[in-house]
Amino acid sequence: MFTWKKCKCPTCRRSAISDFDADWHIIESDYCLMHSENAEEITRKMHHYINHADKIIGLNASGVVFSNIDDFNLTDKCFYGCNFMQCIFRGLHSKGFRSRMSTFDFAVFSDCNLLESNMQFTSFAGAKFSHVLFTGSDMIQDNFTGLESFQSSFDDSDLYNSRFIKARLIDTSIRNCNIKNTVFREIEQQNLSFKLSNTNEAIFDERGSALFTGMKELDNPVGARI
Repeated sequence: MFTWKKCKCPTCRRSAISDFDADWHIIESDYCLMHSENAEEITRKMHHYINHADKIIGLNASGVVFSNIDDFNLTDKCFYGCNFMQCIFRGLHSKGFRSRMSTFDFAVFSDCNLLESNMQFTSFAGAKFSHVLFTGSDMIQDNFTGLESFQSSFDDSDLYNSRFIKARLIDTSIRNCNIKNTVFREIEQQNLSFKLSNTNEAIFDERGSALFTGMKELDNPVGARI
C-alpha cells in the first residue's frame, strides 16, 4: 500500500508524490506534484515507469495527467495499493487492466476504453467518467460513491457488492451485469439502463432490494430502463 506522507508545503494537504531512484525503485519525495520543483520530470518518469513495469506496487501518482501519450498502454498492467487520486486519464485504451486496493478518488476519465478490467477493493469515489467503456469487466466490491458518469458503459460486467451511493448516472449502461448486493441508494439518473441485469438482488433504497422485501415496485427503479 502507498504511504501517506504529507506534502512539506505548510498550507498543502495533498500527499507527497512518488519519485524514482537511478535503478527505477519507487522512493518518497517531499512534495506533492503541484509543489514539486521538478514536476515535469517526475511526470515523465511516472509515465515511463508505468509503461515498462508489469506489476506496480505502492505507487503514489496523485495528480498526474495521463493524456494521449504515445505508446502508453495499461493492457495487462497490475496495480496493487496505488494512489491515483485526482489524476486525469484521457484517450487511453487497454484490455485486462487489473487493480487491487488502489484509489482513483476524484480522478477524471474521458474517452477511455478499459475493457475486461479486473478491479477489486478499488475506489472511484467522486470520480468522473465521460465516454468510458468498462465492458466485460470484473469490478467486485469497488466504491463508486459520488461518481459522475456520462455516456459510459459497464455492460456485461460483474459489479458484485459494489457501491454507487449518491452517484450521478447519465446516459449510462449497466446491462447484463451482476449487481447482486450492489448499492444504488440516492442516485441521480437519466437514461440509465439495467436491461438483463439482476435488479431484484440490488439495493436501491434503505428498504433493500425487491428480493428481500417482496415489493414489486423495487424491481424497476424509477426512471431506469430495465
